[in-house]
Amino acid sequence: MKGKIIGGEFGSLRVRKKSDVSFQIGELLIAESGTWEKQKTLLQVYDLTYGSQISPQNLEMISGLRLEQQADFKIFDEELRNYTLAYLKPLLSIGVSGTKSCKDLPVFFSDVRTVVEDDLNFITKPQSSLFVGNIRSGNETLDLPVYLRGKEVLSHHVLVPATTGRGKSNLVKTMLWSVVDQNYCGMLVLDPHDEYYGRNSKGLKDHPAARNGNVIYYTPKNIPPGGKTLVFNLKLLKPTHFNGVISFSDAQKQAMSSYYRQYKENWIESIIQEKPLDVDFLDATIGVLKRRLVAVLGIKFDQTKFLTDGIFSFSSGETTIQDISKELELGKIVIIDTSNFVGSLEILVGSLLTTEIFRKYKYYKTRGMLDEKPIISVVLEEAPRVLGKEVLEKGTNIFETIAREGRKFKIGLLAITQLPSLIPRQILANMNTKIILGIEMKPERQAIIDSASQDLSRDDRNIASLDLGEAIITSNFTKFAIPVKIPLFEKIVKQTIIDAKGSEYSKPATSNNLSFDGVGIVEEDI
Repeated sequence: MKGKIIGGEFGSLRVRKKSDVSFQIGELLIAESGTWEKQKTLLQVYDLTYGSQISPQNLEMISGLRLEQQADFKIFDEELRNYTLAYLKPLLSIGVSGTKSCKDLPVFFSDVRTVVEDDLNFITKPQSSLFVGNIRSGNETLDLPVYLRGKEVLSHHVLVPATTGRGKSNLVKTMLWSVVDQNYCGMLVLDPHDEYYGRNSKGLKDHPAARNGNVIYYTPKNIPPGGKTLVFNLKLLKPTHFNGVISFSDAQKQAMSSYYRQYKENWIESIIQEKPLDVDFLDATIGVLKRRLVAVLGIKFDQTKFLTDGIFSFSSGETTIQDISKELELGKIVIIDTSNFVGSLEILVGSLLTTEIFRKYKYYKTRGMLDEKPIISVVLEEAPRVLGKEVLEKGTNIFETIAREGRKFKIGLLAITQLPSLIPRQILANMNTKIILGIEMKPERQAIIDSASQDLSRDDRNIASLDLGEAIITSNFTKFAIPVKIPLFEKIVKQTIIDAKGSEYSKPATSNNLSFDGVGIVEEDI
């Protein structure tokens, strides 16, 4: 036993701590009393204070005697008179036949004890599993893995907010690792730090299923064995691909559209050559437009021929977009190395690919073919670059479209950011799953708390105290906000390789015969 409930209200229970134990912020506890079939109530500590039966004036005097006169002053029955009070919020009612949301209070003076793994045996593994980490209680990690329902979670968008250095990349690599050998989703990873494939360290390439072609790597230079060259044909570009990528004036946008209507796939070439249009534009407008396109696309023109020195080409790369789209439709992980790109070029590449995926999935839906297709999730670093308020005030883009309506077409975003407050509230609310790592700045915490799927209004200190690799999952697809500890990616790689060593790796059996329902998704048989 760790304490007794001595008061409070629903949502804020007051517990007196036993003198020889400790409480931690975020710790999970169990109160074994309730009105529902041998009910246990799962509780979580959100605040700690001191309590004392001695008046404040006397406490000040006693401390002064000890400080100033080193008096050996002892308090009679000190462990009874001075104590710690913990404030707990109820998370879930656990009965013999299932779980349900808390709607009543535990009995007054109920004992409160440490949670053990058997208390959480309702947490199961879903069919389309997405591993995130292990259940965490304060600083302690339980041997209880947390699997989310991947199909629902990924198609309804995931947001990973965190301050730098709190483990965002480790979390995303862990999640990607868990789906490499599953084909229910294709993952498009725009990798600005070239860290997911593992060119020079452990990465997704080391997954046993990667040798079956489940992980595909595109990079513009120094192609490693098994990698592919990232090059796009300029004729595949359309003016809409630049929405949200480069801020063009209205006149420049109109000029781009006019060139596209008149010269079709040769519209960029025509702008650079300043070919005539049926509609008149100022020379200055065309001149600025030409300079900006040349700079972003890496094009040179020496009066006789075009040259390119980047990822765009006039002669090759005709099938790159289609190839990547097909690979995603086969449930593969496609990593695009954008580490040498400026920000606008990385977004342009993302716009090119996601626009095509979105177009194809809309087509599949109209033809009744969408159910046969896997979920596609787009991993997007520094999400406010395309989902920020300032960016969207200048015009929409494909990423905003996916954030608002992508789930209807089985396309979701896995957006990563340090500054969630820059993202409009409506889009934040559309991110139905948030995996919150440590956030130091209060305005950023508040933006997440205000848009969370569960009530996190009392979790400000809990979020602020998250250590490296610790997270809170709040989701429409879980019954309570789950504290987790994300394992170190390198350890996962090592263990998987050890498990697979000496035997031919094969994909886990399809779970058609399983009846797993995922974290907190067990519908209570009440």
